[in-house]
Amino acid sequence: DLGLALSLEAQSHLREDLRLLVMSATLDSEPLARLLAEPPRLVAKGRSYAVRTQYWPRRADLTVEQQTAQVITRALAADEGDLLCFLPGAAEIRRVAKSLDERALSDHVRIMPLYGELDPGAQDAALAPAADGIRKVVLATSIAETSLTIEGVRIVVDSGLSRHAEFDPVSGMSRLATTRVSQASADQRRGRAGRLAPGVCHRLWSEGAHASLAAHTDPEIVRADLAPLALELALWGSDDAAELAWLDPPPAAHLDQARDLLRELEAIDAQGRITAHGREIAALGAHPRLGHMLLGAGALGASRLACDLAAILEERDLLRGSAGARDADVRLRCALLANSAAPMPAGLAVDGAALARARRQAGTWRRALGAPADTVDRDRCAGMLLALAYPDRIARARDERGRFLLANGRGARFAEPQALAGETYLVAASLDGAEREARIHLAAPVQHEQLQSAFAQRIEDRAEIVWDSRRQAVRARRERRLGAIVLESSEIADADPTRLAEAMLAGLAELGIGALPWTQELRQWQARVALLRRVAVAAPAPWPDLADATLASTLEEWASPWLQGCSRREHLARVDLTNALRGRLTHAQTVILNREAPTHLEVPSGSRIAIDYLDGEVPSVSVRLQEMFGLTSTPRIAAGRVALLIKLLSPAGRPVQVTSDLDSFWQRGYHEVRKDLKGRYPKHYWPEDPHTAEPTRRVRPR
Repeated sequence: DLGLALSLEAQSHLREDLRLLVMSATLDSEPLARLLAEPPRLVAKGRSYAVRTQYWPRRADLTVEQQTAQVITRALAADEGDLLCFLPGAAEIRRVAKSLDERALSDHVRIMPLYGELDPGAQDAALAPAADGIRKVVLATSIAETSLTIEGVRIVVDSGLSRHAEFDPVSGMSRLATTRVSQASADQRRGRAGRLAPGVCHRLWSEGAHASLAAHTDPEIVRADLAPLALELALWGSDDAAELAWLDPPPAAHLDQARDLLRELEAIDAQGRITAHGREIAALGAHPRLGHMLLGAGALGASRLACDLAAILEERDLLRGSAGARDADVRLRCALLANSAAPMPAGLAVDGAALARARRQAGTWRRALGAPADTVDRDRCAGMLLALAYPDRIARARDERGRFLLANGRGARFAEPQALAGETYLVAASLDGAEREARIHLAAPVQHEQLQSAFAQRIEDRAEIVWDSRRQAVRARRERRLGAIVLESSEIADADPTRLAEAMLAGLAELGIGALPWTQELRQWQARVALLRRVAVAAPAPWPDLADATLASTLEEWASPWLQGCSRREHLARVDLTNALRGRLTHAQTVILNREAPTHLEVPSGSRIAIDYLDGEVPSVSVRLQEMFGLTSTPRIAAGRVALLIKLLSPAGRPVQVTSDLDSFWQRGYHEVRKDLKGRYPKHYWPEDPHTAEPTRRVRPR
């Protein structure tokens, strides 16, 4: 992508005589032709044979591996020739192989895996022609899609899945994603069956589902780490990638993340221009992370170790082992690179070919740098070198179970027990960010004092006074931070009271207004104010909105002065909430409130009955029926705009009538109620005419 974009740029501005020839066996030619302004096209079709396609819709009752093994068994029985099966990864290959072994295939069938991390000898065996009388079943990843011809293959079984790395610009890490293949990729796989003779392709999806597959596989540029590309653009002098002609433009988020990393590595300046250090990195041809490490190692006296680490990290892992036998310590690989006889933990095997390639590459780096002999303890310095390359992946232990916090704020963990899990600090060089906590594959320990020295200018000293949600208290600490990780921390004994109050205010906002010491009386007062505001009773100043939601959104306006001295949730119990809220009214408003929304109603019997403003939309009074004799009209409040809801009670205190029209009740409902109550409470006073009867708090009037 980059080569084509820069070639087109050179053609436009530097070399009008430049001719371009673009050649590919797999690219979609239409977008390419449009980018190149419809140039002449030459098409050469390779010879291929007819391939019959059989679809097998996915079965919900079987795993992909189980159904794949089932289809392989049927295909071997129905057709001739060797079989090539496409699966997303090594784990699926192992599971299908196990399932086929359990099916007791013919003695003439050989199951052969084929994937990148496989021992070279086993890879060669999978690619070699089968011996006479033997049928091969090659279980392969997408490595076998385009670049390899496996002689003898007449049958293809395609799981329809592919696994590839996807870069996450937010975390700065890649994750392995398993996705459905594209139609173009499926056609490439199908073509493997017709390279040398007619064949058959079995697809583990329905013919209808095939139409829903993407036409082409997403180009790597939209899911790759773009740090190398960003460095090349800076070296070219391009500060705006959008000005170049791209077949597929690099995603802006990926490019922004890459440039942030380059600034951290001091390869470009704040304006995005390449620095002298960046030019040196670009000249090495390594990933910018590794180039920065290689150039910085000299000052530590560890140039040769840096060359070894760069070669190890560019190469496939030198050690292989089962899940329980994996060792994530990169220092083990360094020892192996320096000495093939170095002792290896039980269960681990050395990939000889990968080791040879790493040694060659390490030698290349050493010659390029003129690396002198190391003058440091290699085991102690490995982590520090990794920190130069991966400053965002310096990590501090969260617990003793192998969980760490990275400097970039992400969590990381070891997937299996590791000796490194006991380290306080380490640097994670290889991570898989597919899960909530990234899995650490390769790492090395680093010392606290090394970080303090090497990253002194990046370490931030700050006094942190914040609300701690877990402890429900204000945390006042002085911290030294490297990114998200805390290197040192101590309590602040003389914290600024204003900042303490601000943190407590944030805590109250999180806890909610209900955490304050509300009383029933204060809630009634709040409802009284809300009533006068709702019915717009006249006052010298507007009635304030004291609803919980409004109070919560205006905490800083009214609550701050009352939180002085509070630093924990339990301290909120001593806040003088009554005065804090009553102070929101002027004296004149308070006088009007007490007059127009009184706390009590004096009834004809002389009793003062509390008015309940929280009972509903309309304030209510619950009073025994006999105490209301003689009162013909319903009491009203709020400048006469609100009639109280009267709940008339029996002598036992149970409601017998609820009304907001007392006169209507005396005229129409009282006599029915009287009949019922007189029978149940014969000793009580039940006059014929409630309008003229004497109200009483007793059984009968005196």
